[in-house]
Amino acid sequence: MEDIRRQLILAQLKFDRFAASLGIEVVGLDDGYAKCRMAIRPDMLNSVDILHGGAIFTLADMAFAAACNSHGTVSLALHVGITYYAAPPNNSVLIAEAKEINLSRKTCEYELRITTEEGQLIANAIGLAYRKNDPYPPLK
Repeated sequence: MEDIRRQLILAQLKFDRFAASLGIEVVGLDDGYAKCRMAIRPDMLNSVDILHGGAIFTLADMAFAAACNSHGTVSLALHVGITYYAAPPNNSVLIAEAKEINLSRKTCEYELRITTEEGQLIANAIGLAYRKNDPYPPLK
């Protein structure tokens, strides 16, 4: 991936206000690949004092968005299916990695893996996106 394209895409991804509100950072980006990081905060816990599944899903979704837009074409989610395996420790940092498993003219599919920094598997997901004919980041 060219450095200028990487920088433009990373700058555009910072406009994802919901992910930013959860402290999610894109820490790796390449063609068809992204890695994101999120530290668990007390305000992310659910009513039984474990990390809310929606926070885990959002972390995975941000990695998915970064990876599928990494080719420079606006790509929007069609479907994401997630399976949760474990509740992470409340003081941990989670990592989501998105790896491309299929790319065609109109769709792209990614495997999403969510772990603690120590490597404990928290969740897996598969995401399918539709690729528009619009450039990413959008020209303004």
